[in-house]
Amino acid sequence: MDHKLTGRKPTFSSKKSPINFTRVLILLALIGAGLWFASQVHDPAGQFEPLFLPTPTATRTADSLVLEGEAYFEAGKIYDPEGKDAIDAYYDVLERYPGDARARAELARLLTYSSALLSTTEDRTERLSLARQEILRAAELAPDDSTVQAIRALVLDWSSTSSAASEEEKQDWLNEAEQAANLAITLDPNNSLALAFYAEVLLDQNQKAQAEESARLAVNQGPELMDTHRVYGTVLESLGEYRYAIEEFEKAAEINPNLTFLYIRIGVIYRALKVYDTALEYFARAIAINKSNGVEDPLPYIAIAKTYSRDGEFFIAAVNGEKAIAINPTNADTYGQLGDIYVRARNYEGALPVLKCAVVGCTAEENEVGGVAVQALELNNYDVAYYYARYGSVLAALSRPEQNYCPEALEILAELKRSYGGDPTLMSIVAENEAICLILEETPTP
Repeated sequence: MDHKLTGRKPTFSSKKSPINFTRVLILLALIGAGLWFASQVHDPAGQFEPLFLPTPTATRTADSLVLEGEAYFEAGKIYDPEGKDAIDAYYDVLERYPGDARARAELARLLTYSSALLSTTEDRTERLSLARQEILRAAELAPDDSTVQAIRALVLDWSSTSSAASEEEKQDWLNEAEQAANLAITLDPNNSLALAFYAEVLLDQNQKAQAEESARLAVNQGPELMDTHRVYGTVLESLGEYRYAIEEFEKAAEINPNLTFLYIRIGVIYRALKVYDTALEYFARAIAINKSNGVEDPLPYIAIAKTYSRDGEFFIAAVNGEKAIAINPTNADTYGQLGDIYVRARNYEGALPVLKCAVVGCTAEENEVGGVAVQALELNNYDVAYYYARYGSVLAALSRPEQNYCPEALEILAELKRSYGGDPTLMSIVAENEAICLILEETPTP
């Protein structure tokens, strides 16, 4: 008797068909061959890899890497030579996604801002050069992106204010910055960053009224952006509106509370207003942020030293200047600033070796404060010229018939005359010290 189950369910039958062993062997052979070929997978290098290997780690998306960079930026870790920072995170983005124009532009923005955290002209110049390289590539990738062009304006504008740039370079970069800002606004008239950075360009062109108008519009359209408040604060400071400038910088700091250069800027304004205690509080806040991030930055200590010096507290000013040198002992500019503090304190003997490191350079043996060799500053900006004047003055003041520093002093003063002969303040210092040395030469040797 047959037993069958029919319908949608599986059907079982008691009838059996004869097995074709030849067909079974052929099928088994085909299955085996298929499994062997399927197990041989070509990788990009042309090698075979077997199936069933562990799944590789998932590639991180561009968005997750960008978020990491933003997190470092929010924490105030734009640049940390000892550890991971926002700049490193954006380089990671571009290593995996080199065609991401926005990420490349953001890297250029961070490189530009980080130049304000560097204490030597050479380091700042190199950092701005990197920023220009990145923003040029971003603009090539996305020439019609308003934000890319806005950041291009920022990078070029800051480059134009570099003390190491030639006058021709400064003018060319400023003109390019204006063109980039105008293009950014044309592409998107409501781009707050474009309006803010255009205001910064206008300010450096000494068009203060137009700069104020553009910066105010940027803040109104983008009140949530740190950059708009920072630029508006900068413009207001240039107009002498110090109270309102402080308010804008404080709003910027509320948005990004860990950016030390904002607190240093506020402190500098309070110092200009001779509100020294408040200025010191803001500089101390910058130091606290750096310590929490494990960053050693000499700039807040220099700012503190200058503040105490202006308030007549020369001893503690010198202590902070020496702290700055301990952090970065090869920075010749810091030696110049410390030398100025010593001169103000009438510590000419202490000022002499320190100013020497700044103006003509010194060996490790000659360096009584930092203990390392220091390369001299180039005479390429007013601050350095001031150190030259200070050094020449100290050399002349300490000259005696038995120990005459005047030959070296006159050499330094002559170099100053060649480069800054049109500056009446510096030339009055030169004339005064030349007269001191002339008197010494006319004095009979005992």
